[in-house]
Amino acid sequence: MAAKIRKGDKVVVLTGRDKGRDGEVLQVLPKENRALVRGVNMVKRHQAQSQTQQGGVIPKEAPIQLSNLAVADPKSGKPTRVGFKILDDGRKVRFSKSSGDLIDV
Repeated sequence: MAAKIRKGDKVVVLTGRDKGRDGEVLQVLPKENRALVRGVNMVKRHQAQSQTQQGGVIPKEAPIQLSNLAVADPKSGKPTRVGFKILDDGRKVRFSKSSGDLIDV
């Protein structure tokens, strides 16, 4: 099945402690059914000092379940469902079910 959420998409969190927050998808982990979203589901991790990076406690994003995310509508920015359609030139693209706008450009 084609991926409804992809790297670079603007998404909105539907449930959990970050409900209502939005961000950009940094990475999708399809085998685990999870995604990393910028600024969402932040956790603090202890980091040992290395030659390139300072040590200490650093905040970083933790993966969040794909079922708790929805793609943001290109027009309104609200959560929307995603559909697929095939254009005249044969490309398969995603579109917003609420506004009908194309998500893939």
